[in-house]
Amino acid sequence: MTKARKSLLAVLKEAVQPLSVADLVANPQIACNQATVYRSLRYLEQQGYVDSFVLHCTDHGTERYYCAVTEKSAHSHWFHCTVCHRFTDVGSCLLAEDLRRWESQYGFSITDHTFFLTGVCQTCKELTTSTG
Repeated sequence: MTKARKSLLAVLKEAVQPLSVADLVANPQIACNQATVYRSLRYLEQQGYVDSFVLHCTDHGTERYYCAVTEKSAHSHWFHCTVCHRFTDVGSCLLAEDLRRWESQYGFSITDHTFFLTGVCQTCKELTTSTG
């Protein structure tokens, strides 16, 4: 694995929330240009080292976010606060039963899925209600 790929993977493994390409390029541990970051992320995702999802945000536009696939959780779901823009890991996937039911009901062969929640986190909600 190249040095750029190793450094990207190390940063993503340490991250507590999904990171955008802009976040990665701005990280001082990443010593490569944006094009190399994109190519490296594509490789890492194809090899199963990272996962990504696209989030449509009214403030930040549409961005793809990346997170490392770890031994403890090959697949996570996220909550994105539309006020502070922080992500909260809401845990591993609990949709296995629903996925099997949908496969049976509709004749699908589901190979992957993306699930994230958006709204207002508790901290922002409390700030809004205390100032309003």
